[in-house]
Amino acid sequence: MNFHEYQAKELFAQYGIAVPPGKVANSPDAAVDAAKALGGSQWMVKAQIHAGGRGKSGGVKFCRSFDDVRAAAKGMLGTHMETYQSAGRALPVNLVLVTDATDIARELYLSILVDRDSKAVSFIASKHGGVDIEQVAKETPEDIHTIVVDFVEGLQPYQCRQLGFAMDLNNKQVNQLTKIMLGLYKLFNEQDLALVELNPLAVLEDGNLAALDGKVNSDDNAEYRHPNLAAMRDLTQEDAAEAAAQQSNLNYVTMDGNIGCMVNGAGLAMATMDVIKLAGGEPANFLDVGGGATKERVTEAFKLITSSDKVNCILVNIFGGIVRCDMIAEGIIAAVKEVGLKIPVVVRLQGTNVDQGRELLANSGLAITPADDLNDAAQKAVAAAKA
Repeated sequence: MNFHEYQAKELFAQYGIAVPPGKVANSPDAAVDAAKALGGSQWMVKAQIHAGGRGKSGGVKFCRSFDDVRAAAKGMLGTHMETYQSAGRALPVNLVLVTDATDIARELYLSILVDRDSKAVSFIASKHGGVDIEQVAKETPEDIHTIVVDFVEGLQPYQCRQLGFAMDLNNKQVNQLTKIMLGLYKLFNEQDLALVELNPLAVLEDGNLAALDGKVNSDDNAEYRHPNLAAMRDLTQEDAAEAAAQQSNLNYVTMDGNIGCMVNGAGLAMATMDVIKLAGGEPANFLDVGGGATKERVTEAFKLITSSDKVNCILVNIFGGIVRCDMIAEGIIAAVKEVGLKIPVVVRLQGTNVDQGRELLANSGLAITPADDLNDAAQKAVAAAKA
């Protein structure tokens, strides 16, 4: 699960990480009220979407007056914003964050994540912040510093100090960085997060460190342990079908093709998409309905797939191990009738009672085409999609 910048900063503040004062607003008038409450004479108005690169898309504005604040908020709220990090989607801007405009001397980069190579929590840092860290790693890899945290000992203050001096910080700033890193490590572990990124972690003109922007991702598998985080979820920022799938405990990812896929098992689903591609087609989604392909789950799966107007054929690939193929076929037939599908459905069944299942599908009187194997199913689905 992703979080908005203002939510990330709320979490940072709870763990002793300095952030500039800010208030969230849902209207131009509320944005002006926020600026007045913050005081000062300069503010930043920042669109709240689940994507970076907002500044390059007009989602971050520097304001010198209340009129500027009002105009900036009015220009963002109610619009949809696409950035190079939004995966081709234009995300709705329902909120803006109004913060103090602070004078920055330097911008740093700091993140903490699960490093799959070392099988440990790791920090990545650079004295070059506010830019794409991937570009820094490519052009000046010597400026990327990594700390692998021993899962028994935990993060040690001396590691933070070594990193601070490597980033050309003075003694006071090194001590502040140590506090920030220890706070991040505690936040990361206590809240079961997957990624925290401070970019930039700024050295202000007064010499102090502060997190001017932050990105936080949590581990969905631990969501049940953190109702406080679950309450922060903003479904308007997510793909509607993917959000609905999660509510139904289905694993679904939207793709760009026109052949809907319904499969039981993640590995089988990946193989199904590969075979569709090999047959000259394009999968419209990844969908794993799990081991128990009941009528109810199949019905919800069909509803998800057909929520996209791009889909003009559905390939169902089910291995009847936990549930018999004849029961799966009955569920598919009932689901097709309930949903009222108007597009062709190609079904490949394999497993227990497969012959009975195929016979039920063939005699259903519906636009369901049985397939002998996965290659046959993919070819029939591609042909139906083109027709």
